Amino acid sequence: MTAALAPTAWAALSRAHEERADALTAGHRARRATGERHAIDDFLYDYYGTRPAVLRRWHPGVGVGLEPGPHGAAPHRQWRWYATDPDGTVRLDVAAFLADRADSVRFIRRLLSAISSRPAFTGCFGLHEWAMVYRQREHRHPLPLRLGQEGTDTVVESHQIRCTHFDAFRFFTPDAVGRNLLQPTRESQVELDQPGCLHASMDCHKWATKLGPTVAGELALDCFELARDIRLLDMRASPYDFSSYGQPAVAIETPEGKAEYVARQRQFAARAGRLRSRLIEVCDTVLDPDR
Repeated sequence: MTAALAPTAWAALSRAHEERADALTAGHRARRATGERHAIDDFLYDYYGTRPAVLRRWHPGVGVGLEPGPHGAAPHRQWRWYATDPDGTVRLDVAAFLADRADSVRFIRRLLSAISSRPAFTGCFGLHEWAMVYRQREHRHPLPLRLGQEGTDTVVESHQIRCTHFDAFRFFTPDAVGRNLLQPTRESQVELDQPGCLHASMDCHKWATKLGPTVAGELALDCFELARDIRLLDMRASPYDFSSYGQPAVAIETPEGKAEYVARQRQFAARAGRLRSRLIEVCDTVLDPDR
């Protein structure tokens, strides 16, 4: 442990984290209470399995202890993977965490480091979403296609699809699979994922979640917020008509739409790159606390 927070400091950080998390998930929680679905935001909770209650739980992160307050040790003392020192300071029990998650930490570090080592490819134009509805009448979202089925198919057929991310590619329709320049697999993920991919950037949230209490609350919410922002672009650039959600299309079938998409893609790649570096630092600290 390299630092310890006084009780007034960690209590303030915890409150601020809870308030920020509640603001980020307010819409989802309100809709969940009434059973309303949301074609954009639900992805963050359904695909990633995000739980608002878990997201609002503040962690100090690896290497930071919590000094006891007037009412005793921090509540984290009762949480999984935490330990309490003789003086009442609560800290992450790195050895206990590694006993359960060492393989995951090593994989996450290897993947994130590999992504960070590559240049960003920004010529995909979000066509993965178009390939998911290519020549298929039944679609995942109950929304119309902006260009209709025939127009959507024409866009797919007039572009070279170059999707590098397996977790997007695996949802391609059968007729679209052979149109992809690459054939990603789970086994080739470390070799193919690259920083320009929107889904690889959204996955910072997934990896932060899997790293659990090793990730400080601020970083965890930064990753979630990035995923939420990227998801909006992903859907605006998709073949679906999101005008009923008040969202204008990024018409990637046009030169202007392509330029807008690439500009936003580069901005997100830069944000994700910074978060990825912070997550790699977390992995390094967990794997070698004495470095």
